[in-house]
Amino acid sequence: MASTQAATKTESRAVELDIGGKKRLFDIDNPELPKWIDEAAFSSDDYPYKKKLDDDEYLKTLEKLQIELVKLQLWQQATGKRIIALFEGRDAAGKGGAIHATSGNLNPRWARVVALTKPTETERGQWYFQRYIATMPTSGELVLYDRSWYNRAGVEPVMGFCTPEQHEQFLKQVPRFEKMIVHEDIQFFKFWINIGREMQLKRFHDRCHDPLKIWKLSPMDIAALNKWDDYTDKRNQMLKETHTDQAPWTVVRGNDKRRARLNLIRHMLSKLDYEGKDKDAIGEVDDKIIGSGPGFLK
Repeated sequence: MASTQAATKTESRAVELDIGGKKRLFDIDNPELPKWIDEAAFSSDDYPYKKKLDDDEYLKTLEKLQIELVKLQLWQQATGKRIIALFEGRDAAGKGGAIHATSGNLNPRWARVVALTKPTETERGQWYFQRYIATMPTSGELVLYDRSWYNRAGVEPVMGFCTPEQHEQFLKQVPRFEKMIVHEDIQFFKFWINIGREMQLKRFHDRCHDPLKIWKLSPMDIAALNKWDDYTDKRNQMLKETHTDQAPWTVVRGNDKRRARLNLIRHMLSKLDYEGKDKDAIGEVDDKIIGSGPGFLK
C-alpha cells in the first residue's frame, strides 16, 4: 500500500501537446514556466494588443462602470426588471473574475451567482433544462451564470458525459428555450470569453503553483489538455447553431482579463436603458475585444 501511495504522489502529469504542428512537452508540475508558453501566451489566438491595459487605468475605469452597475440595480429594484447574464468559455478563460468585477459592488440579495455542480441522480432523470429554470431571476434580480446549460454543448460531449444524440437534441432545443426566456421579458446576455491555447496553459501553470489558486485547477483541466481541438470544434458548432436574433452570443477576447472585464460590462450597460445612465462614464465598447457571434473569431 505504501509503495502504491508513493508512486501516486510522484506520478508525472507531463503531457506532449501538438502546438501549431510542433510537439511540445508541458509539465505542469515544473515550477518554471516553459519559455515557449511565456513568449506566446499574450499574443495567442491573434490577440490585438501587445501588453495588458495599465492597472491604474483599469481600476479607474472599473470604478466608473461599477457605479453605473449600482444605478442599474437600483433601476431593476424600482421597475422589477429581470436580467440574466451567462458566462461561458474554456477553463481558465476568466469567467469567475468577470463575474466578480460585474457583481462585486452590488447588493448580493439582488445579484446572485449560479454555479451548479454536476447533476444528481434525480436531476439526470429530468428534462435537461429543468434544474436551471428554478435558478432564474425573480422581480428586480440579476442572475449571473458561471457556466450554464451550455455544458452540454462543450465539456459534456468532449469528455463523454452525454451521448451524441443528447448533444444534438440540446442544440435543437436551446434556441427555443432561450426564445421563451426573452419572451418572458427577461434581459438576456450570453458571453463567450475566448483565450488562446498558450494563455490557457500559462493560467493552468499559474494556478498549479499559487497556493491561493490551486483549488481552481481540477483533474478535468489536466484531462482536457490534449482536447483543445475537440473543444474548438464543439465551440464553433455551438456558436453557429445557438447564435440567434433573440439570444445572440457576445464573444469577448480574454487574453487580457482587464480589457475583457471592462468591455463586457460596457456591453451590458450600453444595451440597457436605466435611469441616470451616464454614457460618458460607460465609454465606447472596444470592437477589437468584443464582437457578435461566430464570425468574430474568424
